[in-house]
Amino acid sequence: MTELLLKTFVRNYQEKDNTEVRKNVGFLSSITGIISNIFLFSVKYIMGTISNSIAIISDAFNNLSDCLSSFITLISYKLATQPADKDHPFGHGRIEYLSSLIIAVIIMLVGFSFLKTSFNKILNPEKLNFNLITVVSLLISIAVKLWLGIFNKKLGAQYNSSIMAATSKDSFNDTYITLVTLSSLVASLFTSLPIDGVIGCLVSILILKAGYEIIKDTVDTLIGTQADEETVKAITDLVLSYEDVIGIHDLIVHNYGPGKLISSLHAEVDSRRDLLEVHDTIDLIERRLYEELNIMASIHMDPIEVDNPLVIKYKEMVTDILKEINPELSFHDFRIVTGATHTNLIFDLVIPHDYQNSTKQLKSLIDEKIKEKDDSLFTVISFDTHF
Repeated sequence: MTELLLKTFVRNYQEKDNTEVRKNVGFLSSITGIISNIFLFSVKYIMGTISNSIAIISDAFNNLSDCLSSFITLISYKLATQPADKDHPFGHGRIEYLSSLIIAVIIMLVGFSFLKTSFNKILNPEKLNFNLITVVSLLISIAVKLWLGIFNKKLGAQYNSSIMAATSKDSFNDTYITLVTLSSLVASLFTSLPIDGVIGCLVSILILKAGYEIIKDTVDTLIGTQADEETVKAITDLVLSYEDVIGIHDLIVHNYGPGKLISSLHAEVDSRRDLLEVHDTIDLIERRLYEELNIMASIHMDPIEVDNPLVIKYKEMVTDILKEINPELSFHDFRIVTGATHTNLIFDLVIPHDYQNSTKQLKSLIDEKIKEKDDSLFTVISFDTHF
């Protein structure tokens, strides 16, 4: 069904990083949500009126309020696809993350409200009356909301959309709530215990957990997280596929919204090569990163000596020392400055985030081990961490 809707209403829907396609998929998700919730409102309102059930009528208006999430999705995709301007040179893609936060807050509010209602039902149990019209309306609601959840979950995964993922969880939460109501009605035929209140509390906790996870993931993205391994590998493989590039380091990836990545990195090149020719290669790599991975990249060239026997000797020595101290330590931009009385070993040292000792202690330990091998050697170390 999802594939059919995409084929019918979204042109070139396979182009997942295309801004216009993402906007149209967002519209499809929103309109589908609005239509589905209006349908549920109509069915429940009619059945509630026929059966004179205030519970069904109340649930009908709850579905009408669910249209709000769909409107938020609709508006956010319209705003997020606006082109870059003077005040926002990297575009407006992060609006999608802000919209996910809004939906997550709505989910949390629903969770707290349902938890309060469920707890009150434990303290003040009410007799439930099994009614066929009520059961039919609940089953219809479960079917529609379950389909909506699956529909948005597929879209969210396919188009890497946090707001669709949040909308999906919102639909699944509605399904859980309705299932609790249905289970309570069935249980009322066999027991007078407040089972609906107990199950309701458990479901409320699951809803609150889902809301918290959306908020955490979205806030982490807005604050800035490490690039995922797949993206790092794709960038690394492409850059190192060129013979002119010996190695890379200081790779940073900034996320300005789905499909809007900006990256910078240092590319190590042979200092003997014609730098104008190497510069052309770097330009080509930057173009390919944008055309093939949709990543705007800025690459800095680091010329290094590859045939100096002394550099090779001291580089191997530092490699062995670092491996002995901690295998996770690595270094780059290694060079030497020789003098009449001593030699400086200059390099950038990359330390893992969870490294316990201070950089001062680490440098002292490295210097100590180097002095054991050659007391004419001194280090000049700049410390980095993995981005």
